[in-house]
Amino acid sequence: MSRGFVKEDDLEHAGTDVPERPISVRPNYVTANGYAQLKAQAAQLEQEKIDLETNRDAPSAQQKLAVINRDLRYITARLDSALLTKPDLAAEQVLFGATVQVEDDAGDLHQFTIVGEDEADIKANKVSWASPLATALIGHKIGENVVWVRPAGNNQLEIIAIKY
Repeated sequence: MSRGFVKEDDLEHAGTDVPERPISVRPNYVTANGYAQLKAQAAQLEQEKIDLETNRDAPSAQQKLAVINRDLRYITARLDSALLTKPDLAAEQVLFGATVQVEDDAGDLHQFTIVGEDEADIKANKVSWASPLATALIGHKIGENVVWVRPAGNNQLEIIAIKY
C-alpha cells in the first residue's frame, strides 16, 4: 500500500488497541497468598505505568501503556471479585487451599495445591480449583481413590496426605 493511503494518525496508534483479557465466569476464589499476588501485580503495573507515562511520546511506550492499562483493568476486576477463603485446618477432606499428596497408577508420588485460577502455576504444582485434577480430588479423603480424567488417558490416584 502506498504511503499516500495511510494516515499519520493510524501509524501513531498502531498496536495500542489490545484485546481485553477474558475474565472467568466462575467464582473468583483466592487464597491469602493469591490475593497478595494480585495486589503485588497491580502495584507493579501501576509503577510501570508511571514510569512509561514520563516518556509517552515514544511509539513503543504507547504500545506498552496500552498493554499495562489492559492488564490493570483485568487485575482490578479480579481483586474486586475476589472471594478470599481461609482453609479449614481441621478438614479431613480435600477442599480449596489444600495441598494433596497422591500416588498414581505407576506408584509415583505427586503433590498439588488447590488454588484460585489466577494463582495456578503447574510448574509450582499449584492447580486451579476448577481444573479436572482439582475437581477429581475435592471432597475426597485420605485413602480414597479418584479418577483424574485427562486427554492423555484417565489416571487413578490414591490420596495419601492432605495438608492445610
